[in-house]
Amino acid sequence: MALYEIGKKLRYIKEKPFRLEKEIQELTENNLKTIFGLEFVKSEFALNNFRIDTLAFDREANAFVIIEYKRDKNFSVIDQGFAYLSLMLNNKADFILEFNENLDKTLKRTDIDWSQSRVLFISPSFTNYQREAINFKDLPIELWEVKRYENGTVSFDQIQKTRAQESIKTISKSNKNVDAVAREIKVYTEEEHLANVSEEIKELYEKLKSAILNLDNLEVKPKKVYIAFVSGRNVVDILPQRRALKIWLNMNKGELDDPKGIAKDVSTTGHWGNGDYEIKIQNDDDLEYILSLIKQSLKKNKK
Repeated sequence: MALYEIGKKLRYIKEKPFRLEKEIQELTENNLKTIFGLEFVKSEFALNNFRIDTLAFDREANAFVIIEYKRDKNFSVIDQGFAYLSLMLNNKADFILEFNENLDKTLKRTDIDWSQSRVLFISPSFTNYQREAINFKDLPIELWEVKRYENGTVSFDQIQKTRAQESIKTISKSNKNVDAVAREIKVYTEEEHLANVSEEIKELYEKLKSAILNLDNLEVKPKKVYIAFVSGRNVVDILPQRRALKIWLNMNKGELDDPKGIAKDVSTTGHWGNGDYEIKIQNDDDLEYILSLIKQSLKKNKK
């Protein structure tokens, strides 16, 4: 994507390529929270003849995230990604110990949702083969392209899956690491969240989803207990129930302007989604008004 600086005439902004993988690594590690919402654990984590570039922790999912940086294009994202995930699942105590020693905290095995572990590859570019390799609906591997420009800006863009209908389990029999990891790690889909809801709620979800996506360039990220709509940070989280949609707005108590008072304050009660406000809807009667509340969360959380 070409970038231009606005003036009387547009000035093309040239890309300023990274010379070393280490430059990408340092930039990412210093800004993990801002870019990915992750907590930094360890750089160059060595274990069993493997060396993980960056070990991070996802507080929302309660899971470890492995990050690898690449400038060359001659590597298999499937083979390398599943090798790292297999390493982690077979050495859980070592990952927990690394977390506790580096963050001076006490994390127990039961505190971690190992099924939500994932691997991120970050590179200035990926080949068509690598892009095609991630087109499985349940693959715990993400590709992110990073580009630096001469005006001092940088972009991190996730490579989106296309036509992702097949499961990674279809090839797991031919790869020992894939088979072992696929049995323990679970990647959730919208279809699974909607499997047990009524047809009316499916239609309501699709209508609300379409309206949310029309607000801005948000990503839809199905999680274990809800479907997140993300723009830098979670904007709104939706849990499809059989007869209703439960919605959480990622705003702190006192930040939401809600004249109708339809959002419930859940700041002092247990709940799954992000934020202190919860809405439950069974029809589209208040859809436009709810979108006005979601816009407030988008304005606060947009990257």
